[in-house]
Amino acid sequence: MAKTTILEFKAPKPDASIAICAKYSNKPDQLIEILHDLQHEVGHVPEASLPVIAKALNLSRAEVYGVVTFYHDFHMKKRAKHVIKICAAEACQSMGGRELIAMAEKLTEGKKVEIEKTYCLGLCASSPAMMVNEKVVARVDAKKLKSEIGALA
Repeated sequence: MAKTTILEFKAPKPDASIAICAKYSNKPDQLIEILHDLQHEVGHVPEASLPVIAKALNLSRAEVYGVVTFYHDFHMKKRAKHVIKICAAEACQSMGGRELIAMAEKLTEGKKVEIEKTYCLGLCASSPAMMVNEKVVARVDAKKLKSEIGALA
């Protein structure tokens, strides 16, 4: 008779949030920095990390969840490979921001690109403005938009 093989069990990868919390000495007042670092490392703030962070910082899970959901730059789900944030605040809107958003949505259909409407990138004097991943782009017109989207792999 053949012996049944034992399944190989791999220990789960240590939660990145544990190391990041330790980097900040598990200080509750460093929560936002911890969340930024976690999102930078993992690409988002996994829901499974919330109780880990809460325990490390001696906070309630609700407190951590409240911070993650309050700030629009934190995301609990994986995002597309590329994220384009287009300003829709008044200055950018008056310079064609809404039209750029519509154009970007058409140009990125079927691509691994997420278009996000944002309110104020702090470039009102250089409107309309957008961010492609982490790169700020000012005075965006149709040509510049097509060029930036075309450069994404």
